[in-house]
Amino acid sequence: MGYIFDFNDSRNYETRFERANNIYAFNLEIELLLKMVAPEIGSSLLDIGCGTGRSLEPLLNRGLNLTGVEPSPYMLDIAKERLGDKADLHRAFAEELPFDDNTFNHSFFLTSLEFTERPAKAIEEACRVTKDKVFICAFNKYAPLNIIRRVKGFFIKNAISQARFFSILELRQIASDILGDVPIEWKTTLQFPFSSSKVCHWIEQIPLVQKSPFGTIIGMTIIPVPRFRTRPLSLRITPQNRYNPVTGFAMNQTQTKEDL
Repeated sequence: MGYIFDFNDSRNYETRFERANNIYAFNLEIELLLKMVAPEIGSSLLDIGCGTGRSLEPLLNRGLNLTGVEPSPYMLDIAKERLGDKADLHRAFAEELPFDDNTFNHSFFLTSLEFTERPAKAIEEACRVTKDKVFICAFNKYAPLNIIRRVKGFFIKNAISQARFFSILELRQIASDILGDVPIEWKTTLQFPFSSSKVCHWIEQIPLVQKSPFGTIIGMTIIPVPRFRTRPLSLRITPQNRYNPVTGFAMNQTQTKEDL
């Protein structure tokens, strides 16, 4: 089941966006999502752990078919107020998505995988319902800010203290265990979590900088293409007699009249 946000968690999550630095970090996550997934007009997107709908809001008016799932009824109520009928919202868990195979073009976790009970199962479910790309946006366990968050979590209990942090290698390993050798791409963002200046934002867009393994947020795309290794099999054919004469109707050539 994982950690489900209660009423207070949902309210605190919304008040986080009253601070400019949190808005800046969120915008970087959305930029990375749009850059790495690059959804085409008319494609379908599934937001796994959509929360209060903030992660879907920037995708409105882009010609996309949007769907969100969220286990917390308090978060989902806020999302329905925010999005109305512009997105199809469901109460569901990431480990048990209520959709058929290959239902969506893309699916994504925007800092929601951290709160699932079984992250590998959640990723497996995302790959099951997705045709093109699965995008994972997760807290990097080796980023300086997240190290501070993890230490604080031992003393201050809140939603972040319930989160599970990941490394790039861990996410790659989970994807490989599920799908084998499939195309995986990763970047990081929020290299400078304590500054939101224009200069820092410009530096964040440099491709070489986005390959830093110490960025606060990991962005990873998985293309769930099944890969099979085949080998030719030899066919064994047993020859059969096409005609077996029935005894008693014709005289064998070796027989003589005396034998008869």
